Amino acid sequence: MQPHETADDSSGTHASPAQANDYCRQKAGPPGSALYYALLQLPPSKRDAAYAAHAFCQEIADIHTAVQDPGVAHAKLDWWRQELTRLFAGTPAHPVPRALAPVVRHSDITRDMFEAVLHGAEMDLSQMRYLDFAGLSHYCDAAGGAPAELVSRIYGFDDPQTPSLARALGHAISLGRRVTDAGVDARAGYVYFPIDELQRFGVTAADLQNGKYSPAFVELMKFQHTRARQAITEAAAAIPKQDRRKQRPLLALAALQLALMDEVAASDYQVLHQRIDLTPLRKFWRAWRAR
Repeated sequence: MQPHETADDSSGTHASPAQANDYCRQKAGPPGSALYYALLQLPPSKRDAAYAAHAFCQEIADIHTAVQDPGVAHAKLDWWRQELTRLFAGTPAHPVPRALAPVVRHSDITRDMFEAVLHGAEMDLSQMRYLDFAGLSHYCDAAGGAPAELVSRIYGFDDPQTPSLARALGHAISLGRRVTDAGVDARAGYVYFPIDELQRFGVTAADLQNGKYSPAFVELMKFQHTRARQAITEAAAAIPKQDRRKQRPLLALAALQLALMDEVAASDYQVLHQRIDLTPLRKFWRAWRAR
C-alpha cells in the first residue's frame, strides 16, 4: 500500500464544495450524534466550517482504531501532514481539507493548530498505558484540548483567553470520555486509567480487558468519574461570559458528556461489556439546556 492510499480515497478527491461539506457532516456529526445536537447551537452560516474542523479531528482520531498495522497508521499520519501542506498551498485533495480551505483563507487558524491535533493520534500509536495522572493529563490535552482550541476559533470569540480556556474544557471532556469509553477502549487494547491508580484500587488492566466487574472496579470508576466531573464543571464555568453564546457548541458537548457520565454511573458502571449512550431526545434536550 502506498502512503497516498492510506487516506480515505474512496470518498473522492474531486468533491464539489457541497459534497465536501456533506462528507464532513456525515463523518463528524451524523443525525443523532452528540455533535449533531451541539452544532445546532451555531448559526447556520458557521456550521459548515465547524463540521469541517470537527471532521478533520475525527479523521485523525480514527486512525488508531481503524488501522491495526503501526506502519500503515504512521503512513496515514504522514499522508495527512502532506495534505495539510496542500491545504495551506490551496490544493487539498481530500474532502475534509477541501471543506476547510475557505476556513483557512478567511481566518487566522494556523497549520500548527492542525498539527497539534495530530499529536494526540501519535500518542495513541506509541502508548497504550499511562503510569500516572500527569501522563494521562498530557494525553487528554493532546486528544481533547487541541481539537477544542481549534474549533473554538471557528465558533468565534472576543476574549483572547477563550481559545486556551476552550482547550482546558476539551481536555476535561476527554478525561470524562475515559470513564464512558472505558470498555470500548479496553477492548481495543487501551487502558487509559493510570497504572498507579489501578494499583491503588486493586484493579488490573487485564480485569478491564476481560470485562471483570468487582466492587474494586466500581470504586475505581467512582474516583475517575468524580475527578472528571469536577474538571468539566470548572472548565465550563471558566469560559468567559462574553463568549459563552459563541462557544455554545462546546458547552453543549460538555453538558452531554456530564449527562452520559451520570448515565454510566446509574448503571453501576457496567461499561466493560457494552456501550452506553443517551437517546437522541435526551441529547437534544441537554444540548438545548446548555444554552
